[in-house]
Amino acid sequence: MDTRVKPAYDAGKLSLAINTMWRATILTLFPGMFPGPLGASLAGRALATGLWEMEVRDIRDSATDKHRSVDDTPAGGGPGMVLRADVLAAAIDNAAIAPERPRLVMSPRGRPLTQSRVAEFAAGLGPLIVCGRFEGIDQRVINARGLEEVSIGDYVLSGGEIAAMVLLDACVRLLPGVMGKLESGSDESFSAGLLEYPQYTRPQSFEGHPIPDILLSGDHAKVAAWRRAEAENLTRNRRPDLWAAHGGQLGNQKGPKSTTDG
Repeated sequence: MDTRVKPAYDAGKLSLAINTMWRATILTLFPGMFPGPLGASLAGRALATGLWEMEVRDIRDSATDKHRSVDDTPAGGGPGMVLRADVLAAAIDNAAIAPERPRLVMSPRGRPLTQSRVAEFAAGLGPLIVCGRFEGIDQRVINARGLEEVSIGDYVLSGGEIAAMVLLDACVRLLPGVMGKLESGSDESFSAGLLEYPQYTRPQSFEGHPIPDILLSGDHAKVAAWRRAEAENLTRNRRPDLWAAHGGQLGNQKGPKSTTDG
């Protein structure tokens, strides 16, 4: 079954043609899980207004027997079941996506998903995402259909659906028109290889803790320097891997002392 989440808009008034709209194609054994949280908040509003489109396809529709079987026992023995290559290959082929769209499969052994990779996906036409289940997917279909394995972390989920939602939410918020201000994405964690600086808002004093004076100074240059110093300090203390990737060079830039240093 091909279930498309159709936007509530007049296609004639949309500036982007349908063939250039950012589109996600999801292959899953549980189509009812979508759109899930992607139907709410920023992603949901963007979906409803036609800034992106989601097509959800049931892998079982590509099965060939009366039981709609999609899995079998692992070759060589072992626990669990493995998603069959022939069924999944047919599901991918039936989706008939444009060749330039990436083909992904969510997997804990995949390439880690980073903000820079998210930006690459968001700048394209949108991915096809295979959501695995059981013990895994027959390696032959991964190779034959050019699936890129993508991981959202060093842990194991029951299936790839939630991981796919994470990837899609990260991408959709970067699409033009989704966020209110372009700066909202450029100042966030990982956008410059750093964790984001601390945020504050009213009340000015909370349980005896005031907003740092520099943020109320009105001096934009000093505020920017303070934020940079805070971001560098947080990255150095909490994510030494990110800090090392920059060779610690970011810390050579002068700025006010971080309030989190003590």
